[in-house]
Amino acid sequence: MSRKLPAAVRHITKISDLSPVEMRGILQTAKHMKINPQQYAAALQQKTLLMLFEKPSLRTRVSFETGMTQLGGHAIFYSIADSPLGKKETMSDTAKVLERFVDVVMARVNKRQDIRELAALSHIPIINGLDDFAHPCQILADFLTVGEKKGFDNIDKLRITYTGDIRNNVTYDIMRAGVMLGATVSIAGPKGAEYEVEQEVLDECAALAKAYGGALEVHNDASKAAKNSDVIYTDSWMSYHIPKELMEQRVAHLKPFQVNAELMRHAKPSAIFMNCLPAMRGMEQTAEVIDGPQSVVFDQAENRLHAQKALLVWLTEKCAL
Repeated sequence: MSRKLPAAVRHITKISDLSPVEMRGILQTAKHMKINPQQYAAALQQKTLLMLFEKPSLRTRVSFETGMTQLGGHAIFYSIADSPLGKKETMSDTAKVLERFVDVVMARVNKRQDIRELAALSHIPIINGLDDFAHPCQILADFLTVGEKKGFDNIDKLRITYTGDIRNNVTYDIMRAGVMLGATVSIAGPKGAEYEVEQEVLDECAALAKAYGGALEVHNDASKAAKNSDVIYTDSWMSYHIPKELMEQRVAHLKPFQVNAELMRHAKPSAIFMNCLPAMRGMEQTAEVIDGPQSVVFDQAENRLHAQKALLVWLTEKCAL
């Protein structure tokens, strides 16, 4: 084999694959990159990122592709929607082929098992662009935004509330990252197996909170969860994998957890509103909230670019690619 592979490789399958120190370091790099992009114009020169998409995404594709260009590298888009990983050939064969062509792989897939298997077999970094268990790239962008708005040194003093569909990859990684960074994370959603957080995630977050000093609260009342919060966060009630025929039922169960002006009044007057987008006005939040003065959703969307650039540089340096 002509290519030399890294002796040690790091994968980002969920946000807790990073330590709090590593997370803060990446956020500081992202902050610096955002202000001084020209200093990183050749940081990934001659490096190639492969982007595997089983699930579609505007922000993920555009931010990663733009980011690689701005860093002097190249990104390749490849759809696996009609040819899922492990079907035409074994996952092992795919991993061995890819590591001879590219430097990093980002995969946006349906199932956590695919990310885990690809990472276990790969000798180059694998980044989870989204699966049904985690969304680490989004969460790095989220905490870059929180740091910008509330102060990076104040994150451990914040109360961060997520309300709505809490059986959700974004919720899970907000929970993980928040408690790792010392914040209080408060979540609220309906009762019922189809809406409640998986026990595996609750157990992991309890261990992370014990190790790093954060706290997790689980509520079935949105107003209690939002009380005195610094950040109010929500996400779509109808993710890609949810059948459309379930919409009416889900709206009925989730409507009490909608972020509206009344709910925002339970938070601090200085609270910010976040949604990782796409958003449906009148569903998970009202138009007056997402289009109002407390909303930071477009800063949050832009920060996907800066956070992912910092992550890519960190991974290539960590793995000596």
